[in-house]
Amino acid sequence: MSFWDKILGKAPQSEKDHLFNDAITSIVGTKPKNLDLFKLATLHSSIGKVSKAGFRESNERLEFLGDATLSMVVAEYLFKKYPFEEEGFLTEIRSRIVKRETLNRLAYKLGIPSLVELQDKNQTKRGNSIYGNALEAVIGAVFLDRGYSFCKKFILEKIVDQHLDIQQIIHTDTNFKSKIIEWAQKENKEVVFESMTQTNTLAHNEFMITLLIDEQQVSKGIGTSKKRAEQNAALKACEKLKLL
Repeated sequence: MSFWDKILGKAPQSEKDHLFNDAITSIVGTKPKNLDLFKLATLHSSIGKVSKAGFRESNERLEFLGDATLSMVVAEYLFKKYPFEEEGFLTEIRSRIVKRETLNRLAYKLGIPSLVELQDKNQTKRGNSIYGNALEAVIGAVFLDRGYSFCKKFILEKIVDQHLDIQQIIHTDTNFKSKIIEWAQKENKEVVFESMTQTNTLAHNEFMITLLIDEQQVSKGIGTSKKRAEQNAALKACEKLKLL
């Protein structure tokens, strides 16, 4: 039984749509033009029906679109907000903002979990990202429903400004080097951080580190210290291996 069936019983479909429309309007800040997009955005694959075309309807395609849109908006936001920071810093902070744990928390703050339809609510207790994924799908629905400019405004005003403490995120120390080493130990793989170059200028020192896994180059990191370069290389490796 779906979420709406549980709370409304035998209420007519039009009433369910009205309540769902109000909920989406509250989250997004305006009434949706195409409500079906948002119904799909909150439909988990566990409950989706197989369409006439032979594929299971779910929010996964919208999640893909929302993920790309969120990443682009956050990247531009950080680029403009921190004009003198290096690429490694911007990449790391963006990664912290769009990682699964952060998106799950944001989904709860926006009230998205109450809208998600899935077969077994206990699925959300096993450390997965159902609600964070649904948030990305909603972002994808906003993009299609209202266009990029409105979607960008929604992300910045309704998510970043209202529910993210950027300074706290910046000052939270995430040790990506430890994360990649821990993963390698579990997978019985060898990790090596190899110093490539060190450049000294009047402005700053610049280090480049190459990260090797089983003697294969996986990523490179640049930083104003060897430690920061290693962390940047480890961050990129974590992203490639989908450990974030």
